[in-house]
Amino acid sequence: MLGHSHALSGLAAGAATLPWAPVHGTVGQVAWVAAAGGFAMLPDLDHSGSTVSDMWGPLTDVPSGAIGRLTQGHRWGTHDAVLAPLAFGALAVAASGAFWSSLLLLALAIGLALRALNFVIPGRAENTVVGNLLLSWGGAWLLLQHSPSPGWLPWAVALGVLTHIAGDAITTAGIPVPVLWVFHRCRLALIPLRTGTFLEKAVLAPLFLVAALVFLYLNTGAADAVDPIVTRVLSLGDSAVP
Repeated sequence: MLGHSHALSGLAAGAATLPWAPVHGTVGQVAWVAAAGGFAMLPDLDHSGSTVSDMWGPLTDVPSGAIGRLTQGHRWGTHDAVLAPLAFGALAVAASGAFWSSLLLLALAIGLALRALNFVIPGRAENTVVGNLLLSWGGAWLLLQHSPSPGWLPWAVALGVLTHIAGDAITTAGIPVPVLWVFHRCRLALIPLRTGTFLEKAVLAPLFLVAALVFLYLNTGAADAVDPIVTRVLSLGDSAVP
């Protein structure tokens, strides 16, 4: 799937799981959803030239090349539905124990979400290395300054990674059969959807966006802000009817 489809599906998954997410308050909810959306791009760190690899220049490209070699290429180890969430989650557990490593992890998620969703963001700052670094690290700093210790980060990582893998599982290239691919290099494709087709761009991506908005409305305090506005608009319409 395309990068923005992965990010939108991650945002939808993050919003849908808010009732069970180990976060509290509006800031925590925003951080959870943003992290899930960004981490839904993380498995593509195995591919040099991907959005993840290019985001911060050498800071992400060098690790991307190393991870690609370690996991035997694109859509293998980092796309294993069992091993990948465990491996990325374990790294997140280690990172969430200190402020600066938590800051790095959350900045990575925000940066990825900004890059993937640039098509709806005015300007191009989020597409530049410096601009993305400033926006993502600044946003991560603000979120961590106004929320409790981010012990929830490993869960957001695992959710985002699994959402990415589920998205790639319905494409023609498929995903590796969990664990068994190490021995047989076998792949699994649930639905033969070609990446970047009209179906993905015009149907799936908008559905992910709508799902994210609906779950945000249902699972946050957004209804308290939106409902009065809707009621007022409807009352204006009724008063205009003779």
